[in-house]
Amino acid sequence: MTAPDATRPVDVLTVASVADLTPSMRRVLLSGTPAAVAAAGPTISLLVPRVGDPAPRWPAVARDGRIVWPQGTHGVHLRSYTARRQDPDRGEVEIDFVLHGDGPAAAWAAAAVPGAPVAVAGGGPLGERPAGRLLLVGDETALPAITRILAAAPPGTRGLALIEVADAAEEQPVPAPDGVAVRWLHRDGTPPGESTLLADAVAGLDRPEGDDVFAWVAAESAAVRTIRADLRGRWGLGRAQHHAIGYWRRGRAMSPSG
Repeated sequence: MTAPDATRPVDVLTVASVADLTPSMRRVLLSGTPAAVAAAGPTISLLVPRVGDPAPRWPAVARDGRIVWPQGTHGVHLRSYTARRQDPDRGEVEIDFVLHGDGPAAAWAAAAVPGAPVAVAGGGPLGERPAGRLLLVGDETALPAITRILAAAPPGTRGLALIEVADAAEEQPVPAPDGVAVRWLHRDGTPPGESTLLADAVAGLDRPEGDDVFAWVAAESAAVRTIRADLRGRWGLGRAQHHAIGYWRRGRAMSPSG
């Protein structure tokens, strides 16, 4: 068992404001110390308490990065999210939450009010790589990551972003280099995780010429497996040319939003 002196407290942030971006997407602005914000992401290990819990029993973080949970009931859930924006100088982090579903993070975000606590226990990279030709594929949970990748892409980048959402009301502004097209795919009544829109769209694409190609994919796990197989097989992409990760699994709560 990890000794007490081998752990550190998690970084606790508080809700500064909330804003509804679309019918099912809410942006929560979190405030904390510059050091906590700088260490948080872009992929953040978010610790979400029970709705209305003013004093959660937070875990600690071991020196090797493991989370050390308190004994007994604590009501805190670990979820991974992509920060839409981070500003360490101002001590701010913006996270977009998908509200449909009954998972603990969606419930917390739906009820979030200024002053509510949440914690972070480190973070990691997005898995992207600069390339002359980009293919970005994801559903609404991947929107923050796709937006962040495109914001950092050099002006000469060319490519395509395929984004699946429920309907036209769920579309958001996604700034992109002039050479990158953003294509929205609408489920129009099909439940999340049951659509083949993303896999079908990728199957209809021709592989760009040359080796300076990178594909980034994040969505429901089964859809990601299908797309990954297409990119590895028909496109012939090697490990360094793609990053494909299941952000959530059908039948379970949609956890990340990016």
